[in-house]
Amino acid sequence: METKEQRISTEVANALAVGEDLINQAETFLALERGGQRYKFGEWLTIRDYTAKFGLSSTMVVSNWIKRGIIPPENILELPELNGIRLVKAVPYHG
Repeated sequence: METKEQRISTEVANALAVGEDLINQAETFLALERGGQRYKFGEWLTIRDYTAKFGLSSTMVVSNWIKRGIIPPENILELPELNGIRLVKAVPYHG
């Protein structure tokens, strides 16, 4: 016969497993996979959002940084399936 403590322990373990599964599903939903690599959306911004987040004067600043190589290619994602939108890794760069 199962004790009250064993039943509670089993219920907690089941709840934790369900919670872990939900977290995994959310991470999959909030990420983009390309070439076997996973990119979390919270770590990547559109050029417009990057400009706003880091208080830059215009999106042209970021576009110029991309052209000049100040933002390294590994920190730029181009998404042709979304009309060629570019995402920039959300870390500060200085031109």
